[in-house]
Amino acid sequence: MALYEHVFLARQDLSQQQVDALVEQYKGVIAANGGSVGRIENWGLKSLTYRVKKNRKAYYTLMDINCPPAALNEMERQMGLSEDVLRFLTVKVEAHEEGPSAMMQKREERSERGGFGDRERGDRGPRSFGDRDRGDRGPRSFGDRDDRGPRRPRENVVEGGAE
Repeated sequence: MALYEHVFLARQDLSQQQVDALVEQYKGVIAANGGSVGRIENWGLKSLTYRVKKNRKAYYTLMDINCPPAALNEMERQMGLSEDVLRFLTVKVEAHEEGPSAMMQKREERSERGGFGDRERGDRGPRSFGDRDRGDRGPRSFGDRDDRGPRRPRENVVEGGAE
């Protein structure tokens, strides 16, 4: 049997219980076809980069799967038919990762450090804005056009716009 990591996105208007029911449904499909599901991580409701089937957000779920290819094909077929699943991606892996995934590690680090409210700007220092003097250039002047000389009139221009 092969090892897979499978991520799917569920519609934003579902409840967390409905997403959990979807996970249980697909676990049953894998088990009925001779496979097993290991770790399951719910990453929660996240914003999408662009709209997918008129949704701006989606529930992300990661599943570690150990199954034959036929079981995976059946699960993906059912996900493709479901209106609740927006997208899914399956990747074949050599071994499943131990511990939390990168998405869950990121969330844990944020909760440990307490966000930006507890510290000023961290290691990055204070913010700088583009309108401040950097010191390596002279002052900029946008409105002075006297240094260019007088403007020349355009040639071959007739009143009314036609020649």
